[in-house]
Amino acid sequence: MALYFLGWELELLEERVRTVERRLERRMLRDTKNAYELPRNEFMDIFRLSPELSMDLTNTLRPFLQRERNSGIPVEIQVLVAVYFYAKGSYQRATGDHFDLNVSQPSVSRCLHAVTDAINNNLLRQWVRFPMTNLERNNAREEFCNAPQPFEGAIGAIDCTYINILAPKDHEEAFVNHHGNHSLNVQAVVSPKLKILNINARYPGARNDSYIWSTSPIRRAMEFHYNKGERHTWLIGDSGYPLEPWLMTPLPHYREGTRQFKYTMKHCKARNVVERFFGVFKSVWRCLSYQRVLMYAPDMAGKIVNACAVLHNMRIHYRIPIDVENIENGNNDEYAIRNFQQNEDEIAERGGPRAVAMRIQKQILQNWFHGYIDGDA
Repeated sequence: MALYFLGWELELLEERVRTVERRLERRMLRDTKNAYELPRNEFMDIFRLSPELSMDLTNTLRPFLQRERNSGIPVEIQVLVAVYFYAKGSYQRATGDHFDLNVSQPSVSRCLHAVTDAINNNLLRQWVRFPMTNLERNNAREEFCNAPQPFEGAIGAIDCTYINILAPKDHEEAFVNHHGNHSLNVQAVVSPKLKILNINARYPGARNDSYIWSTSPIRRAMEFHYNKGERHTWLIGDSGYPLEPWLMTPLPHYREGTRQFKYTMKHCKARNVVERFFGVFKSVWRCLSYQRVLMYAPDMAGKIVNACAVLHNMRIHYRIPIDVENIENGNNDEYAIRNFQQNEDEIAERGGPRAVAMRIQKQILQNWFHGYIDGDA
């Protein structure tokens, strides 16, 4: 019996020695490899950020990620591990085994949580800002007026998209969307230049777009400015949203040549920027792609979406070009399912100052398309 326990203790000791050796080997490989020595194009293809942006991000997050132990993972590696996961959407072990990172799976998990929390807590409000001041809102209106597909008075285009997640333990049924997948229903407001003005990743997939809008702080902000006397300022959304004085929606089922038809065409072309945004967003940050599943609880999945939103706006600020050829088009099919499955009578009966909004919309039709006739639905 004593020999048995002695043999068991020796095996345990040998396993501990092998674990320490693997850690030392990984650390030596990490020290000899430097991702920043990669060619610029290769670095950007792997991490979706330029080396300059990556280093600026690292330096910004350094106070929140610096470990007390000298043997801890350097902040540069922590940030690259998280960004690599966002960009590729692979499993944690595969992320850690990347030749430039050489990090164990538990370390990848810690890095991902630490970096994601640091971005959410310290960068989200700085980089994702809805226009609230008069100057910001005037600039936003001017941007939409000068856009390739203009829509006068608009300051943003709004829509929602599904981000697939692991089935949560609590209230699992609330996260099942109409595709039968567990997901978050993420609302975004974007500018014509695809900059994110607001991101809301707090709601489960079973919640529809209209409900998320009705509880959104952005709706309250738009209503606040309207009640303060601001007119001719609105968001543009699809038919899944209610018509309100601060939210313009399309007028479907009107024949060609009518004001309503021309208005709807203009509205849809201008609102298409949000569809294009979702394609770009999910193609750059593949962890959010329809083909992937975020293997995390809803709260953590929402934080990952927010972190990707921050990095998206930072890419725009640093003028990193968009690879149009690789844009994901899955959201276009989703758009058709989302917005034509609802009963129009139900939309018409929703609460809110709909009568005022209808008068505003009618005035828009008369001002913009005075040479066309009114149509009947």
